[in-house]
Amino acid sequence: MAEQLDMMRAAASKFTSSLNMQAARNQLCLAEYFMSDTVKFPYFYRTVPNELSLCNGIVKLLKHFNWTWVGIVASNDDSSMRAIQILKEGIEQNGGCIEFIEIMHMNIVTSEKIQKFKKTIYASSANVIILYLSFDYEINMLQFSDTLEISGKVWINICVYDFSSINSVDYNKNNTLVFTVEKKNIPDFSKFIREVNPLLFQRNYYTKMWWENLCHSYCPKSIRKSCSYNETLHHSNHCGSLYYGNSYSVHNAVSALAHALHDMIMDKPGNKATWHAESWSFLDDFPWKLHHYLKNVHFRNSLEEEIIFDQNGDLSIGYNIINIVYLPNGTVRNNIVGSYNPHAPQGQDFTIDEKAIVWESAFTQIPPQAKCSKSCAPGFRKLTREGEPVCCYDCISCPEGEFSSHADMDTCLMCPEDKWSNEKKDACIPKVIIFLSYEEPLGIALTLISIFFFLINAAILGIFIKFRHTPIVRANNRDLSYILLISLMLCFLCSLIFIGRPEEVTCIFRQTVFGITFSISLSTILAKTIVVVMAFQAKKPGSKFKKWMGFRVSNSIVLSGSLLQALVCLVWLSTAPPFPYLNMHSETGKILIECNEGSIFAFYCVLGYLGILASISFIVAFLARNLPNTFNEAKHITFSMLVFCSVWVSFIPTYLSTRGKYMVVVEIFAILSSSAALLGCIFIPKCYIILLRPDRNSRIFLTKTRND
Repeated sequence: MAEQLDMMRAAASKFTSSLNMQAARNQLCLAEYFMSDTVKFPYFYRTVPNELSLCNGIVKLLKHFNWTWVGIVASNDDSSMRAIQILKEGIEQNGGCIEFIEIMHMNIVTSEKIQKFKKTIYASSANVIILYLSFDYEINMLQFSDTLEISGKVWINICVYDFSSINSVDYNKNNTLVFTVEKKNIPDFSKFIREVNPLLFQRNYYTKMWWENLCHSYCPKSIRKSCSYNETLHHSNHCGSLYYGNSYSVHNAVSALAHALHDMIMDKPGNKATWHAESWSFLDDFPWKLHHYLKNVHFRNSLEEEIIFDQNGDLSIGYNIINIVYLPNGTVRNNIVGSYNPHAPQGQDFTIDEKAIVWESAFTQIPPQAKCSKSCAPGFRKLTREGEPVCCYDCISCPEGEFSSHADMDTCLMCPEDKWSNEKKDACIPKVIIFLSYEEPLGIALTLISIFFFLINAAILGIFIKFRHTPIVRANNRDLSYILLISLMLCFLCSLIFIGRPEEVTCIFRQTVFGITFSISLSTILAKTIVVVMAFQAKKPGSKFKKWMGFRVSNSIVLSGSLLQALVCLVWLSTAPPFPYLNMHSETGKILIECNEGSIFAFYCVLGYLGILASISFIVAFLARNLPNTFNEAKHITFSMLVFCSVWVSFIPTYLSTRGKYMVVVEIFAILSSSAALLGCIFIPKCYIILLRPDRNSRIFLTKTRND
């Protein structure tokens, strides 16, 4: 069997003898992508990675180093044009951009073209340049070798030929990464090189150069040739190219063809046992028959590797990523720094060892940077410049309430409702919880004011109780005065419920206690006003108001006015009661804990009812202000109602235009100021007479008319 395979390999070699060294290297460098179309080219098989996987490997390398601003230098052939398209799509899909694409024409190289190419490279801001050149263009690159020495540029070569062969004499920049077919040590390859006769091969420039390079001192003595000439070669010796996989790919191609030939011959009737070298001549008539066997070939090569073509006619072959390192002594070392295998599982297909890469000292950052714009730090987002590629952008700070936790984010992210962006806008922090507390200055001031008025109210109540038998206290219904003073005390105290962290209980009691206590106060004032009018009318002869004079009428007014408000509050609490609410939008970066009114209609019904009571009291007191009594309380009630109505009329627009905890402050201020107005306007004049002018606190003085 082994003898037959050796014969098959010899036949395969003859079958492929029309391929010269130049064509072989070209095929290994760039395989035609469009020939992967199994419909148009069903007989095409590839033992080197195809163009698509090669470009995908480059894109993964760019993505790993975050190189988003690159240039491309490509040769003018169909494969390169297709490769440019694949590279462009892959780079753009990963957020990168191509600054320039320079096409090299092998047969049209003028001085103007050379200068234009050099000018493009020198003026380019892209620090990473991809070389996509077939072997035919290697010689042309010698004319541009000085551009490869530009400091701060990284060159990515996607061809498998010896990249160091195009350098200039003094070239020593460690700025090159090369994708090469995985290097394999072919058994007996050195023996073949040592024993084969070069005269058996087709003579041309490339084969002559290849064999003459074996004279170089870099080559091992086991394969070094003795040469009869002393010509200095411009190209570096291929013996140093230990990591280039040309021979391995050719070895697989020949082996696959040999196995396919063997399978086909052995499949012929009458040829199951033996086969002679002369039998290969039938291939001249039926070469297309080999396709069926080549497509289904499955064997292990001399390295015990499984060889099988996939549905596209490709082998599962990967790449090594080479870092060409120029040592101070002038030697060149090719370091394997990574690999790319398109057939490996996702996540394991690409590897790179950054620490193994040697970069030139001109790079200010390691690894080098290749961006059109500087990275946007966390807390900023990219803003694309008008008319420029997406990779060229400005950095703007994230708006309030948004953040960017990573560099180069296209958009800022919204913080959750309960959080807000920090000062740097690179993270979200919990919002500050605010409410009108007893610890803050405003809360302390309102608390002290409320207690102060409560104490004054209590003192006035004490004065009225102490001087309860005096005429001025008994005038205008003493009991109504007591009820009014107590209700005003409750009004001052109910303002304290509005201060502090809102809870479910406090939210329920806030508006209901306020509404009921104020309705008691206003109902009492209305009763006092009506009592003044009825008392004056009762003095007239034959007046029917005498029978209405007494406690029942006044108490009925207070009770009915208060109960109606209590009924409104009861309906409110049973349908849509107030509740604590986290308001996250009223103030920037803060969470306001407030009491949601539940039903805003019910809230304004409570305020509207108080407005009706105040308006009726004001009208009645205003009409009775000129009654002929020395001490007519209606005048003081009129003024107190005027102040009261002014406070609450101005309260509504102020309340609606205020946000946050200051809405609570406005309501507390309205409660305290209106309560203080009632207390001051109605009772301070009486206290003045009781304490400072006792001579006026007599029945005779109170019954005097204004005319007297």
